[in-house]
Amino acid sequence: MFHLWQGFSIGAVIIGALVIVLVLYAVLRFRRKGDNIPKQSQYHIPLELFYTVVPILIIFGLFAATLVVENKETANPKTNVTIDVNAFQWGWKFTYPGSNALVYGQTTQNPEMVMPVNTNVHINLTSSDVIHGFYVHAFNFSRYALPGVLNQFTIRAQSTGTYFGQCTQLCGLYHSLMWFRVKVVSPSAYSAWLTTFNNPAAAAAVKAANKTTAQQTSSVVPSKPATTKYGR
Repeated sequence: MFHLWQGFSIGAVIIGALVIVLVLYAVLRFRRKGDNIPKQSQYHIPLELFYTVVPILIIFGLFAATLVVENKETANPKTNVTIDVNAFQWGWKFTYPGSNALVYGQTTQNPEMVMPVNTNVHINLTSSDVIHGFYVHAFNFSRYALPGVLNQFTIRAQSTGTYFGQCTQLCGLYHSLMWFRVKVVSPSAYSAWLTTFNNPAAAAAVKAANKTTAQQTSSVVPSKPATTKYGR
């Protein structure tokens, strides 16, 4: 998307410069003072065809470039890594199908979504209550989390590190504290992290978290975050 924007901007500068040059040429070339009307002419067919056809071709080019980039942006290539992301007032739940891995947290608890680097990661994004926004600043990427709608997309992190994420849709009292982190690790570290959840306690935690989310959704009453050193 960034490269598409760069191309559009460069094209706009070129066309704008051409228009300015033509305007200045007309101002300077035909600047003679007086009341005499310049010689008039019409029906310059080649010129009229040129300034009609060229803009149409430019529009088709912009459309084609946008179509190619949008198809890449919305593509969901096959991958073995899937993360279910659930947004709720006012926190996030990250579960990993096929394992007991679960990360659950509210507001300033900063729940952390772990994913492998240089790997296509399929995200299933949902909301338990109202409209939320899944946004990772470093990825320049955002998607709506909509109640009753499954939003699917694929992201691929280029380098390891921990990146800040937040909700971008006004969703209630603690919206400004609805943060999360994305931790990108090596594939081996990711596999090792998943294995740490292979125990009965982790399975019980997944069951409890799912029960809490289900209760919250059915009651339509958001959970109040616990007191932290950052606020209430």
